[in-house]
Amino acid sequence: MTQTVIAIDAMGGDHGPGVTVPASLLALKQYPNLKVILVGDEEQLKAELSRHGGDPSERLIVQHASQVVAMDEAPSSALRGKKDSSMRVAINLVKQGDAQACVSAGNTGALMATARFVLKTLDGIDRPALITALPTMTGHSHMLDLGANVDSSAEVLYQFAVMGSVLASAVDNNVSPSVGLLNVGEEEIKGNEQVKQAHKMLSGNGLNYVGYVEGDDIFKGTVDVVVADGFVGNVALKTSEGVGKMISYYMKQEFKRNILTRLAGLVALPVLRAFRRRIDPRAYNGASLVGLRGIVIKSHGSADAFSYSNAIKEAMLEVEKNVPGKIQQQLGSLL
Repeated sequence: MTQTVIAIDAMGGDHGPGVTVPASLLALKQYPNLKVILVGDEEQLKAELSRHGGDPSERLIVQHASQVVAMDEAPSSALRGKKDSSMRVAINLVKQGDAQACVSAGNTGALMATARFVLKTLDGIDRPALITALPTMTGHSHMLDLGANVDSSAEVLYQFAVMGSVLASAVDNNVSPSVGLLNVGEEEIKGNEQVKQAHKMLSGNGLNYVGYVEGDDIFKGTVDVVVADGFVGNVALKTSEGVGKMISYYMKQEFKRNILTRLAGLVALPVLRAFRRRIDPRAYNGASLVGLRGIVIKSHGSADAFSYSNAIKEAMLEVEKNVPGKIQQQLGSLL
């Protein structure tokens, strides 16, 4: 069995080692071929490991890093002044070949800047993009960009479509994933100039491009890959998270209204639990910074251990499928 080595930015995120350590221990139990390198303050990491009944071993290495990138730190400051941060050291391990992927819940801007500086982009790619799977009525779809680039040209949107198609094909074993360009309508005349130009570039280029899709198509599962610039994609993602929280809030309020609704809630509990499992955002945690010469997975900053372990799972899957290599192979014919 081939071993997969993942470097963990153990100090990143809202909760740091309090989440990254138990998440790593959980992933190690689930995947016998996994090896984890925990990067961060050695004393804190060993103390957290001890608290959870774990110890360094052949499959669990602790690598010291003396600095931490703050969640509100400017990317330029992190890049220039935090060369021994847990984030930078973890990415360096990928660059050096000591790890096959890096997972971080840290500052998104700093992670983007550091990963791009250390690993570089693939030939033909101007900017990396954040892509993740989202639950839909038909299973799931992949959406990019989710915030790495807030203003993207038509050429960059075209590159996003190529990268999203290749990733979806690799991780879903989908020979020809359908691709849609997020717009304010399906008509040819609608959209800004970047979207209109990207639409022309994507039409007839060899991808399974189906044209424009609207916001409600994201969760209908109309296409396998939804393409947008980072500003629009991030707003759409955060809006969907807010709607989910609102639905959950009102359902709880209604079930608590009186004794009859409480009884109805008890009867409906198995259905509600099944519903929650199907749309649980924790199960979809782990956005890939696609377009780099290495695999970097961004976990949600507020992820719990279960959620973070799914980001590790995503890293392992992309290593197994050699996503950067497959993107590079197809870039020559599609760009």
